[in-house]
Amino acid sequence: MRIASLVCAFLVLAAAPALAAAEKAGAAVVAGDVPNDAGGAIDVTWQPSPAEEEIGFKGYEVQRRVAGEPEFATVAESVVGETTFRDEDAENGVAYEYQVRVLGAEGAPTVLGTAEAKASGQWFNTARSNALAGVLFTSFVIIFFILRARGGAELFVRKIAGLEAVEEAIGRATEMGKPILFVSGLADASEISTIAAMTILAKVARKTAEYETPLIVPCYDPIVMMVEKEMVRQAYAEMGKPDAFDEDSVFFVTQSQFGYVAAVDGIMLREKPATNFYMGAFYAESLILAETGAATGAIQIAGTDRVTQLPFFITACDYTLMGEELYAATAYLGRDPLFLGSLKGQDWSKAAIILALIVGTVFLIISTDLGLWFAKLFETAAS
Repeated sequence: MRIASLVCAFLVLAAAPALAAAEKAGAAVVAGDVPNDAGGAIDVTWQPSPAEEEIGFKGYEVQRRVAGEPEFATVAESVVGETTFRDEDAENGVAYEYQVRVLGAEGAPTVLGTAEAKASGQWFNTARSNALAGVLFTSFVIIFFILRARGGAELFVRKIAGLEAVEEAIGRATEMGKPILFVSGLADASEISTIAAMTILAKVARKTAEYETPLIVPCYDPIVMMVEKEMVRQAYAEMGKPDAFDEDSVFFVTQSQFGYVAAVDGIMLREKPATNFYMGAFYAESLILAETGAATGAIQIAGTDRVTQLPFFITACDYTLMGEELYAATAYLGRDPLFLGSLKGQDWSKAAIILALIVGTVFLIISTDLGLWFAKLFETAAS
């Protein structure tokens, strides 16, 4: 990451050449563009005046004018205890002249010095070069594993019991001649957990189309309903059974939380589905759904990234996908090289982060200075 900082440092060398030159020359007043910002700000720095030691010293006054104009305007006055001022009201690309005056007890203010500078925005913040290095590393690892997967390499993914049981659960429903219920959570289509649930639904729909098993998909959000209906329709078409798709199998219920839960529970009690899937974002209704499904004797497979709802699903369901297992389901079930490579790349990136935490802890135990130096490599500027 230090290498990335060195590579990117040249991007701000042009931002403050006048400031660096003036400092080397020992100028009384120095003005320069603020580095690593969007522009509109100029830093003015000056050398302390001997008048600070005199009785009646009132501070400094900073004045500004556009280069070439006759009059200065005061932008800061009675500055005491500091020798810097940041002008955040500058216009990019406009040359400004700054004048610092010493306010004494008697007589007219004394001009300490003048300096000229322009504000400009930088397109890259070098203080965040470590973040760039992290993004590049993660991108490289993900692309590497995607290419390996496309090349036919077998990428190991640990077994996830809930996903291993998907085909068995669908087969059980087929043998019993009962439908399958799929609930994709109570969030809208922008939620990553809902997107993950929809991809799992597509996989389930292909199996139900293959086995000609009835599928029931009650939806909480109308947009989600439209997307899921098209996904299920496409799944049936891909399996060569477009006519087997039932338009009424994917339907909108209501956006009232407990009204939706009451409707789904009623479906469970009337239709007696052999398998219930709960995938996506769930809230206070999770236990009501899971308990009702358990009472009907259905096999239940749940998956959510809501930590507060996991205990209820673990208690009432046969299998539960916890957290990121829900996101990994697409790669696990479909074995698509793009998803599989992305999954492996993310896992290796997480391993690198864990390794960095271990190394940082060891360094801190060995030496506080060494640990702090290592920690600073991962610091990111706030602005």
